[in-house]
Amino acid sequence: MICVARSFRIAVFAIVVALTSSTSPARPAGKAEKVGIPTALPGKGMVSNGVDVLVEEKFKSLKGLRIGLITNHSGTDRDRNHLIDLLIKAPGVKLKALFSPEHGIRGESDSTISDGIDAQTGLPVYSLFGKRPPREPADTYIQRVFETRKPKPEHLAELDALVFDIQDIGCRFYTYVSTMGLCMEAAKDAGIRFIVLDRANPINGVAVQGPVQDYPISFIGFHDTPLRHGMTVGELARMFNEEKKIHVNLTVIPLRNWKRDLWFDQTGLPWINPSPNIRNLNQAILYPGVGVIEGANISVGRGTDTPFEVVGAPYIDGVRLAADLNDFKLEGVRFEPIRFTPTSTKFPRKECGGVRIVLMDRNRCNAVDVGLAIAQAVYRLYPEDFDIDRLQRHLGHPPTLSILKSGKSLAEIRQTWSAKLEEFEQRRSRYLLYN
Repeated sequence: MICVARSFRIAVFAIVVALTSSTSPARPAGKAEKVGIPTALPGKGMVSNGVDVLVEEKFKSLKGLRIGLITNHSGTDRDRNHLIDLLIKAPGVKLKALFSPEHGIRGESDSTISDGIDAQTGLPVYSLFGKRPPREPADTYIQRVFETRKPKPEHLAELDALVFDIQDIGCRFYTYVSTMGLCMEAAKDAGIRFIVLDRANPINGVAVQGPVQDYPISFIGFHDTPLRHGMTVGELARMFNEEKKIHVNLTVIPLRNWKRDLWFDQTGLPWINPSPNIRNLNQAILYPGVGVIEGANISVGRGTDTPFEVVGAPYIDGVRLAADLNDFKLEGVRFEPIRFTPTSTKFPRKECGGVRIVLMDRNRCNAVDVGLAIAQAVYRLYPEDFDIDRLQRHLGHPPTLSILKSGKSLAEIRQTWSAKLEEFEQRRSRYLLYN
C-alpha cells in the first residue's frame, strides 16, 4: 500500500532540458511545425515512409487503378509534398475521391466532419467522422457509430482500391487506426483492394505497455491491443485483417531503413502534428498514459499550449498532487505543481491546479504508469470530486480500474494483465515487418 501521508513541498519551476528527448515549443492547435528535415543518426540511414517508397518506385503499385485516398494533413513525403498532389500528377494513376478521418483532411477540426469538395483539386471529400447517432437503442449503438465512420458502398462503386496514408502515434485509442480498420471492412464488402502506405511508429516499435483491451469494441478500441502496442499502421492492418477476419486484398508498402528501436526524431523524417493537440514528440510519448484519464472530469491540457504535458482541475491543489506523484518514484519523469487556465474543452476559462509532467528519460518512462499514477493519486486526494469510473472507456480493462481504486501498487496492477500482455506479444510477432 502506498503511504497516504504526504509532505507538502515548495516547487521550483524550471525549464528542463531532457537528455534523451527534446520538447518542441508549443504551437497553436492545428498548426504543423515548420521545421527542416533533421539529420538521421550516424549509421542509421535516412528512413523512408511508404509514401517515399511509392514515389521512388514511380507509383508502380498504383498504376492503372482508380484510387480513393484516405488521408489528412500528415500524408506527405519527406519533402512535405502532399500525397494528394503527388497522385494528381502521377502518370497512370486515377485519383477519384478523398476520404477524411477525424480532424479533417487538413487536420484542423476537433468536431465532426461533413462531406464536401476539395478546393484545390475539385475532388469529392467523403467524411469518415460523421455525426454520432442517437444512443438508443443501446444494443446497436456502436454498429451505428461505425456506419457513420466508414465509406458508403456508393462511394466505392467506381474505385479499384482504397489507399491509406495517415500518421498514427502508437496508441490504441488514437482513432486513425479504427478508421483504417473500418475502411478495410468496407473495401472487402466492395470487392476492392486496400493499400497501406506504412509510416514509422513515432514512439518506437519496441515498447508494449498497458492492459490488453478486455472491453466491447468501440471507435477508441477497435481491436484487443494494449494501450501502447509498438506496431506500425501496416503491421496493425495485417493483424486486423487476420484476427478480425476481414480478409480484404491487402497490400502494405513498407518503410525502408526503419528499425523498431527508433524514436521519431531519430528517423530523419520531418515532424507534422498528427492531430491538433499532439504538437511534439514528448506529447506523443505521454499520450498512451495521460490520454487514459481524459474521459474523467480532469483537464489534460487541451486548450493550453502544452496538451498532455499538464493535467489538473479546479478542485486540485497542485503542490499536494505533485508531492504525491513524486513519491511514486516513477522512472523517467518528475512532476511540478502548476496552475493553468484552459481556453476550451474541460473547464474553459477556469483556473485549474495540477501538475506539469516533465519527461526526463523517455527510454525509462512507462507512459501507462504515469497515467495510472495520476488517476490513483487524484482519486486518493479527491475521492468525492474525481469521477474515476469514467476512465473505463479509454482504459478498456475493468480489472485494472477496480484494483486502481483499491489503492494497490502499480506493480500489483501490472500483474493483473501481465499474462495477457505476453500472449499479445506472441500474437503480435506474426505480423511484424521490421527488425
